[in-house]
Amino acid sequence: MSDLFEDEPGDNTPEFSVSEISGAVKKAIEGGFSHVRVRGEVGRVSRPRSGHIYMDLKDDRSVLAGVIWKGRAVGLAHQPEEGMEVIATGKLTTFPGQSKYQMVIEDIAPAGAGALMAMLEKRKAALAAEGLFAPERKKDLPYLPEIIGVVTSPSGAVIRDILHRLRDRFPRKVLVWPVAVQGAKCAPEVAAAIDGFNRLTPGGALPRPDLLIVARGGGSLEDLWGFNEEIVARAAAASDIPLISAVGHETDTTLIDFVSDRRAPTPTAAAELAVPVRMELLAWVDQQSARLSRALSTGVQQRQQRVRDLGRALPQVETLVEGPRQRLDYLGERLPAALRGAAAKKRLQMTETALRPGILTRRLAEDRRRLDGLADRLVPALKRRTRDGSVALERAGRGLRREVLQDRIARQRERLDGVLRRLSDRASRQQAERQARLEALDRLRETLGYVETLKRGYAVVRGDGNVVTGKAAAEQAHELEIEFADGRVTVSGDPQGRLL
Repeated sequence: MSDLFEDEPGDNTPEFSVSEISGAVKKAIEGGFSHVRVRGEVGRVSRPRSGHIYMDLKDDRSVLAGVIWKGRAVGLAHQPEEGMEVIATGKLTTFPGQSKYQMVIEDIAPAGAGALMAMLEKRKAALAAEGLFAPERKKDLPYLPEIIGVVTSPSGAVIRDILHRLRDRFPRKVLVWPVAVQGAKCAPEVAAAIDGFNRLTPGGALPRPDLLIVARGGGSLEDLWGFNEEIVARAAAASDIPLISAVGHETDTTLIDFVSDRRAPTPTAAAELAVPVRMELLAWVDQQSARLSRALSTGVQQRQQRVRDLGRALPQVETLVEGPRQRLDYLGERLPAALRGAAAKKRLQMTETALRPGILTRRLAEDRRRLDGLADRLVPALKRRTRDGSVALERAGRGLRREVLQDRIARQRERLDGVLRRLSDRASRQQAERQARLEALDRLRETLGYVETLKRGYAVVRGDGNVVTGKAAAEQAHELEIEFADGRVTVSGDPQGRLL
């Protein structure tokens, strides 16, 4: 290689083409730096439509151009972002088209946990600025979901813990979407699982879940990094199904925890958040049923007592109608005299009006004209009336035959017998109703009387003819008479007035 650049005196120095020089430099660089690890800060990052990634690695003094070919870029565990401190592994080469050298990067990783945390904080701030962490975006969890979708590894202990806890608390149908929970495939598979559950049709052959649980056991920051990827956070935020994140232990925090509708410290706790305890729910239902029965019974009893109290306070029907009936009788007695007085007053007014000379003259003239007209019509009318009367008399004569009269008498007698039977039946019913009412009133009288009270063991004490209600009155009486249900007993006093 040294011979290539050796200066030879004279005009015998060999001539090289630009391509030959570029190829020689390329071989020299690739031969000396075929495998290198470079630590630096990611500068400019470009992602053209070809799928390759062009980027710069820099420190405080120099800049190294780098390229990640499409085949390698797809499988990277950590995508490069501007400002990240990374360790890039690859080889150096040249780009003859621009006469510069660059690094072909085969793998790239953050330079320690500090770099990961810095990248996480930057990503978290960007998502928070978009409002993906806002409390008003979070959906309420269903109280008792019919179907629960679980996004986790099917071979780990997490799914067994969740199923065991659901079986203990309230068994539900569970759909498991198997995914990788760490590594390069974790983020795209988890995001695809969340989106796939949301695309299911409610009530279809594979029904859509009412609740999602994204779960994974504990691990290091690198193990949990798939749940810090932006694609997972955005898929969780876009989910129409309420989502519980249960990634890692209680002290582990990932981006999906901030965008999910509820965070659980452990997968077991996620199952507890998903469903209530069936036995507690049954006990609560029994308690509420008992309270409802007691409330209904108490309410009915109170209303019954209220009706009885109101019934005792209401007056008797006879009492309500006695006053109006008496007023009706009084007004009925005054009505004939009032009508006669009003008629007389009206006639007097009409008479006074009609006795005026002008009115009398007009009425006399009108009556005279009317009488003249009637006189002219009287003779024909009498003739027609005589003729009509003769026809009616003949017709009536035909109706007065003996058999016709007997038939009419028989029909009238049947009608009279029917009326008499109805009157007799009505009188019997009224008599029975009055008898039943009288008996009921007599029973009420006996019930309300003090004689019935005596039959229950009470007694009436009378002293000197008056009812005694106290000890002092009994001591002053010369003679006491005690009435029981079956008779009376007299108690007399001694000469000093004391009762024996």
